[in-house]
Amino acid sequence: MLKQLLNTLFVQTQGAYLRLDHETLKLEVERQVKAQVPLQHLGGMVLFGNVMVSPFLLHRCADDGRFVVWMTQSGRFRCRLAGPTSGNVLLRKAQYDAHADPGVTAGIARNVVAGKVRNCRAVIQRAARESDPEAARAALGHGAHQLAAILRALGQAYSLDDIRGMEGQAGRIYFENFSHMVRVEDEAFAFRGRNRRPPRDRVNAVLSFLYALLVGDCVAACEGVGLDPQFGYLHALRSGRSSLALDLLEELRPVVADRLTLALINRRQLTGRDFDEQPGGAVHLNDSGRKTVLTGYQKRKQEEVAHNVLGQQVPLGLVPHVQARLLARHLRGDTEAYSPFTIR
Repeated sequence: MLKQLLNTLFVQTQGAYLRLDHETLKLEVERQVKAQVPLQHLGGMVLFGNVMVSPFLLHRCADDGRFVVWMTQSGRFRCRLAGPTSGNVLLRKAQYDAHADPGVTAGIARNVVAGKVRNCRAVIQRAARESDPEAARAALGHGAHQLAAILRALGQAYSLDDIRGMEGQAGRIYFENFSHMVRVEDEAFAFRGRNRRPPRDRVNAVLSFLYALLVGDCVAACEGVGLDPQFGYLHALRSGRSSLALDLLEELRPVVADRLTLALINRRQLTGRDFDEQPGGAVHLNDSGRKTVLTGYQKRKQEEVAHNVLGQQVPLGLVPHVQARLLARHLRGDTEAYSPFTIR
């Protein structure tokens, strides 16, 4: 798969070979040219897994200041080529300077939370349409109404403390309604609220596992752009915490992890045999459960979704990378505000 987004070429086709032909980048698979892009249209490339690049193309990218990022096939960051004209140090300075400005910090945090709340509301509304019991539909409808009220209030929130408080309130409302979205009539998958470290029920075990996978993708996206993944805006700075990756995670949780969790449970792809209970009440996925969830996660990342900013279809697995680039553009002053990823 080859995708050009925000002047960045994303290549996911395993065994692909990229080479330079005069001023054109050509992509070959089994010695057949499958795509070509004028080099002047590219700002850089992100390569997933077994994707090869000719030395001449690498040299040209380094000379011109185009970045090349290598990821594992699953999306974990490996390394980044940046030539001497790279602006990474300036981007990181802009990232740090933005944090010193309360107005800029609050603006980014507010839009991140707005994206999260919109996506939580979209997940609830979708579940309400698909729900059979009238009581569940009514409860989900009320939850969607409450989230809409928080969205309206967010527009008038200018302090970081207020924004964080609204984010916490939205999360509480969302997870109070999560049990109505779990449609299997099985006490083994009863959900009585979000818990973690360790998760104490099977639904929370799946959510925690998927959140960990997704935050790894967000860290890779930050590093691929050249941002410091530990220096965020919504999440407080803390030693060892990837605060910026956690910021990007918020708007993606409902779309990627929560919807996948519900699908795996409601379709009975996960059963009680896929979990182990530990002494003290902790519940974790076992080997078979992790395999099922990982398979579902990789398939979910390949699904294409309409991106609200780009106006085109994008594989869901590339959305963290797109959002990191949109944030970088905002920090550089190229856009007035950071635009979160949202679904309908």
